[in-house]
Amino acid sequence: MAYAATRGGEEAIEQAERLYREDLAPLTAERVAEVRRTMPYLVDRVMGEASLYEPDLAALALVQTGGDLYEAVLLLRAYRTTQPRLWIAEAVRHADILTVRRISAAFKDIPGGQILGPTLDYSHRLLKVGVLDGEPDTVAPVTPSETPAPATQPALADWQREKGLIEDARAEAVPLEEIPDVTRDGLLFPAPRAHRLQTLARGDTGGMLALGYANMRGYGPTHPTVNDLRLGEAEVRLRHPRGTVFSAGRVRVSEAEMVSKASEGGKLQLGFCATFGWNEVKTIAGATLDLSMHFENDYPAASEEFVLYHTEPTEASGFCIHFKMPHYVTFQSSLDALRDANAKREAHPATAPETPETPDAPAPAPELEEMPS
Repeated sequence: MAYAATRGGEEAIEQAERLYREDLAPLTAERVAEVRRTMPYLVDRVMGEASLYEPDLAALALVQTGGDLYEAVLLLRAYRTTQPRLWIAEAVRHADILTVRRISAAFKDIPGGQILGPTLDYSHRLLKVGVLDGEPDTVAPVTPSETPAPATQPALADWQREKGLIEDARAEAVPLEEIPDVTRDGLLFPAPRAHRLQTLARGDTGGMLALGYANMRGYGPTHPTVNDLRLGEAEVRLRHPRGTVFSAGRVRVSEAEMVSKASEGGKLQLGFCATFGWNEVKTIAGATLDLSMHFENDYPAASEEFVLYHTEPTEASGFCIHFKMPHYVTFQSSLDALRDANAKREAHPATAPETPETPDAPAPAPELEEMPS
């Protein structure tokens, strides 16, 4: 009923969409290819939150929506639901990922060594305004190392388990076809481990950062440290009906392990997050949230139900923007109830609750003495 009013304005709605499209450049294959080439981290973020690894389609969604991330994720998720699921890939192990970047803040010397890889962590953040005046932006080529790092790196957590440093909370192996899928099953609480990690993998980067940051600042049960952070490429290995395992290609992935500084029993606990594409901030925040949800606590930012529900980008953005739709009927009923209450109060002033007296104004705060320079 509340949305019936929109039917009378179909022509206006059509013109509004045309006006929106006019504000964007023409949708062409060349523009899509340029976005994919020049904005790989943005494309990665869309693929991760949409649960679909396809760079061309992610770039298309960004161009089609003018860079609106939530609309782009919605388009890509909607497309994914139309595609059949042909295979379930083999599990990817830490030690099998072709590592491009791998660091640890918990240990200086780790098995396999630290690999900085592509990062701006140690660079000056300066806006290159000269480019707007026609100055060329020249970048020196990368100098190949005389001793390149190994293509794969061992799992730091395996070494820690051997040393008895962390809790070995690994679950028993489950057949791939029996792993619950959050894209097809409703999210229940307490959430299965697979659902928690899948929801974090496709969660909204900004939402996960906000809640992860809240945990880091003290609104959570633990203060974490980066145990193992990786960017790399993972082989998509499929099993042929005849039993042969073959590679269907590689996908960019990022993963992070956050470790607690203290836990019961004298051992450390790990939080984990992985996602499609290279997105360090999301995986660090997600692993922090996973770690915090291990502990019993009263913090909303560490509550499984609060975190997993409120970092879901498509549902959250859809619920938020639905408030733009007509709510005339429900809002009018609220006004009618308010008018009725006011009318009764005016008709029977003696029965109206007394207005509490205004409390005395608080005393002015004392002036602070000027600190010596």
